[in-house]
Amino acid sequence: MGVDDIINKGKQMFEQNRDKIEEALKSEKAEEVSDKILQGAADAVKKVVPAEQHAKIDEVRDNVDKNIGNQ
Repeated sequence: MGVDDIINKGKQMFEQNRDKIEEALKSEKAEEVSDKILQGAADAVKKVVPAEQHAKIDEVRDNVDKNIGNQ
């Protein structure tokens, strides 16, 4: 099985399970997990960028968070 075959199989599986995947992404558990991951990533980035960039990092985190979980 070549790389193209694997990619096509993945696409097929995604399309067949799209409703379940979207439902899982909008679940309470996904919200909880994503909040922890996004906050951890934001905190890590804030350690290496100047303080004046922290508001932009929070803005990006919030925009990503809107698309994951139930909020």
